[in-house]
Amino acid sequence: MSVSEAEAELSEDERAGLELIRQSGGIHQSDFWKELDVSSRKGSRIAEALASTGLIEREDTVYNGHNTYYLQPAAKDLDFALLMAGDMLSPFIGEEEINANSDAFSQWLMNLAYDDY
Repeated sequence: MSVSEAEAELSEDERAGLELIRQSGGIHQSDFWKELDVSSRKGSRIAEALASTGLIEREDTVYNGHNTYYLQPAAKDLDFALLMAGDMLSPFIGEEEINANSDAFSQWLMNLAYDDY
């Protein structure tokens, strides 16, 4: 089942949960159900349903001293196109600080400009 097919099968609550996870980039399940304004049981069911479809990843974690899950968009659901210029990944993705006058940044910008043609 494709991502769009899986999304088409979602209930209204599951769609709202998926949108919250996508907008936040990731959220602890203990905050997830509060943000959705549903019970913890319903929030857990929504998270389980989204994880079972592969739309989100659900990882065990400890948050505020309690066992919970961290919910985040599935990697296959992320669009990296905005980070690309031609076949070059943005130099700002790494751990090191990038100088805006550096060759790496200039090269990336030039490739970005060529993408428009």
